[in-house]
Amino acid sequence: MVGELTVGALAYDTVEKRCGVVMDVHGSLIALRPRHGGIEWDARRENVRTATVDDRLRSALTELNANSSRHAP
Repeated sequence: MVGELTVGALAYDTVEKRCGVVMDVHGSLIALRPRHGGIEWDARRENVRTATVDDRLRSALTELNANSSRHAP
């Protein structure tokens, strides 16, 4: 499954438990960036896989919840 991870693909980091867009692949590290922008992070190749529909939905819900908490009165 890791072989399918190319720049621009949406991937899931099983350690951080979040989705990111593959920005670069350097040997055993994959650089990921949050889908809607933000700070990139590096993940070990063995901890990254192609994002499933469930991963995408869970990640989107987590992001929405975090944003609503920031804007709460």
